[in-house]
Amino acid sequence: MAFESLTERLQNVFKNLRKKGKISEADVQEATKEIRLALLEADVALPVVKDFIKRVRERAVGHEVIETLNPAQQIVKIVDEELTAILGSETAEIIKSPKIPTIIMMVGLQGAGKTTFAGKLANKLVKEENARPLMIAADIYRPAAIDQLKTLGQQINVPVFSLGTEVPAVEIV
Repeated sequence: MAFESLTERLQNVFKNLRKKGKISEADVQEATKEIRLALLEADVALPVVKDFIKRVRERAVGHEVIETLNPAQQIVKIVDEELTAILGSETAEIIKSPKIPTIIMMVGLQGAGKTTFAGKLANKLVKEENARPLMIAADIYRPAAIDQLKTLGQQINVPVFSLGTEVPAVEIV
């Protein structure tokens, strides 16, 4: 959910920029202020946000934007490139255990997308690696997350192990 909210906020910033014919330095300042708030609300670390905004402002206010035909699109491109630089453009391989099973634990803030990602990862493992994953529902504080994982498991034909919410998570895993 945090990612979807961030995406929505960024899309709104870009939509507002596209409405303008020419983009002034004040427009860039306003846009980066909104982007900064969106990143902070998505729990991105303050030093990372400050550095990101600084780089975007430097590039957006410089010649790079002034000389382009479509300044709004150029700012979108700059933000995309800087986000890619922060997040990394390389994919990482899953390091599999020499002994079966390989255990992958999802950890993160509420609403960060762990349950959805678990389903997507399990589906990828089935389709691309012919693996037989088992998802374990251990979020005992959010019964809806357990139900969501069970639903995802049914949709992709991956079994889900669950002992409900009455058993401590340590005993489940």
